[in-house]
Amino acid sequence: MHESQLFIFLLQVLLLLGLARGVGEILTRWSQPALVGEILVGVLLGPTIFGRAAPELHAAIFPVDPVQQAMLATLSWFGVLFLLLETGLEIDVTAAWRQRGPALRIGIIGVLVPLALGFVLTLALPASYFPDPDHPYPFALFLGTTMAISAMVIIARVLHDLDLVKSDLGLVTLCGYAVNDLLAWLIFSMVLAYSTSQSTEFWGVVGLLALTLAFVALCLTVGLRLVDRAITSLARRHPNQPGFVLSVVCCLGLLIGTITEWMGVTALLGFFLAGIMAGQAHALSERTRQVISQMVHSIFVPLYFASIGLGLDFVTNFDGLIVVFVTVVSIVAKFAGAWLGTIGSDLSSEDRLSVGIAFTPSGVTGIVVAGVALDAGILTTPVFVAIVVSTIVSCLLIAPWLEWSIRRRKAVNILDFLHRRAILPDLAGATRWDAIDELCTSVSELAGMPPREQLVEAVRAREEAAGTAVGHGIAIPHARMVSLRSPTLALGRSEGGVDWDAPDGEPVRLAFLLLTPEAGHGLQLQILAAIAAAMVDEQARANVATAPDADAITLALQDALRRQDLAQVAT
Repeated sequence: MHESQLFIFLLQVLLLLGLARGVGEILTRWSQPALVGEILVGVLLGPTIFGRAAPELHAAIFPVDPVQQAMLATLSWFGVLFLLLETGLEIDVTAAWRQRGPALRIGIIGVLVPLALGFVLTLALPASYFPDPDHPYPFALFLGTTMAISAMVIIARVLHDLDLVKSDLGLVTLCGYAVNDLLAWLIFSMVLAYSTSQSTEFWGVVGLLALTLAFVALCLTVGLRLVDRAITSLARRHPNQPGFVLSVVCCLGLLIGTITEWMGVTALLGFFLAGIMAGQAHALSERTRQVISQMVHSIFVPLYFASIGLGLDFVTNFDGLIVVFVTVVSIVAKFAGAWLGTIGSDLSSEDRLSVGIAFTPSGVTGIVVAGVALDAGILTTPVFVAIVVSTIVSCLLIAPWLEWSIRRRKAVNILDFLHRRAILPDLAGATRWDAIDELCTSVSELAGMPPREQLVEAVRAREEAAGTAVGHGIAIPHARMVSLRSPTLALGRSEGGVDWDAPDGEPVRLAFLLLTPEAGHGLQLQILAAIAAAMVDEQARANVATAPDADAITLALQDALRRQDLAQVAT
């Protein structure tokens, strides 16, 4: 490598990372995924726009030099691998298992329906879209798999922006995504191994499938326990040095990725499994997860998605028919799969609609799958371009579509559910379990409420499934109970703060306890969103935190809800 090549490489990284982060940040402020901006930067700097407008300058900055291209490609591949590692960290296997009824149905049906529809409909496409018309099945399988994978990163951000991530709807959706992602990656790995294998004998494919399933089972059983012990030991020995844990997580990804690549599947599956194993470690705090996520999404992800457009001319390879086909089939099939998966669950019709919508976006994983298939010669360039365009369209649609499904519900006043006797200005507990016990005790003294033990058990079970701290010093523990007739809201305030393992690492000073009827979870969703949105305002939090007594707290909360235009929520 010459000095000039290093200079050009650094210039390329500077342009890609700087512009991708800048444009992505602008789109984020407009409530749109940063992914869209990162891809658009690649299209801008690639042959589509920059190469046409200034071909000589484009050739100087992005030369057709194998060494130069390999340097950027290697960096991009690291971005893909660590993106899969971070995606695995977001998957909570334990929570998914606790929610295994609806999560398994939504996750499995949500993959199989779009995969089957995509596969069958793809076979009906004109032969010109197939890389090898004599062997259409690998192409149809890959395109069907790509259209079946939903975007956990995108939906997690949308749920967070809508203040739904800590709700039961958010929990069921993310648990369904966990099953969806795991199953989709298993299918993708097997299809890739089958399509690129020199031998396609039946027993060879069956043997590889059995080996892959056995290794996945080993990782998700023995591997989970070993990694949990290792990270717990490190966290105890080096409590103030999270870099040790970060190094272990990265090395774990490299180890499992190496093993799966040696097995003949793909290193991507290995990094994904490593993320799942590390993500289940009890000593891996929410703050450490946020550090890993920010590192990946601030550096690696923008570089990878910006680099996609560098080697593609989106104008020359744009085919309207295949773009419409992939976009429509992907969105409709994923909506149908997730919606069908909710049948038989206790979700309301409104929440079933929201879950179906939540599974429609394609995202980073789908593009990664398509990119691997393009490199392997399984997909053609116009089809890859169609997948990228479909991803952009579905990502732009998801936020307003999901918000519409929430806002369309009939409104009631949430202040009707806040009981003055259940407002505790001075929580004494030092842990979240102590705070939950105090709040449940105060609620149990209200007329017609279940015994304290039942309340504590229900709220603790929900808290253990997924923490309810939303950041900014706010936590909203909640539960649904069969014996309740109407929602009940309580509020506890802690002057010193309670450690609640919040995403931002801040102690919780305001804890809202929400109890709703078993059949009224649609109402729970709106109350949670209203509280979270109202308390995002710093002045509102300060007013509630400094109010001298229960009456003043009620007035401060009422003022916050009125100023935020959130006094009305859906029923």
